[in-house]
Amino acid sequence: MQHDTHTEHAGHEGHTGHVGHEGHDGHEGHTHTGHHHGLGKVSWSMAAQATLHCLTGCAIGEILGMVVGTALGWGNMPTMILAIVLAFAFGYSLTLRGVLKAGVDFRTAFRVALAADTLSIAVMELIDNGVIVLWPAAMDAQLADALFWGALAVSLAIAFVVTTPVNKWMIGRGKGHAVVHQYHH
Repeated sequence: MQHDTHTEHAGHEGHTGHVGHEGHDGHEGHTHTGHHHGLGKVSWSMAAQATLHCLTGCAIGEILGMVVGTALGWGNMPTMILAIVLAFAFGYSLTLRGVLKAGVDFRTAFRVALAADTLSIAVMELIDNGVIVLWPAAMDAQLADALFWGALAVSLAIAFVVTTPVNKWMIGRGKGHAVVHQYHH
């Protein structure tokens, strides 16, 4: 049970040593806001794993969107929009799958996925698509062209490198994939 403040503990001073009251010394004025506490020192490995999880969903959606759009002869803009939409869909679905396995209802799992992945996917897509747009001739490359796959691989790698510190910062503040980790116990 989470309390807004420890003021309801008034009159309970001096209960050190009693069962259930350990560690309550010095909590006067300490408040709980209902937010998750940051995880403090977050390893680069933890951030990289969260980013790799995000990259997997993004890459599946991105590649599928580009393949479908290119195969259907769509222009660059509709193909890119489809790829971005599918990147978000697959990114969220991978997180949803993991959280639903923990026995959480769909609505809660969906909220967790949104909280965990939105910024990470957005940064990844911005970098990934930005690299492809700026890469000479990459937007016009076809599925059979080495440039299509090379530009895509390089853009996803750059997106991974840029997004990892974002995820490290978010996890350290109890956000992003830190929200997912509480369901992995």
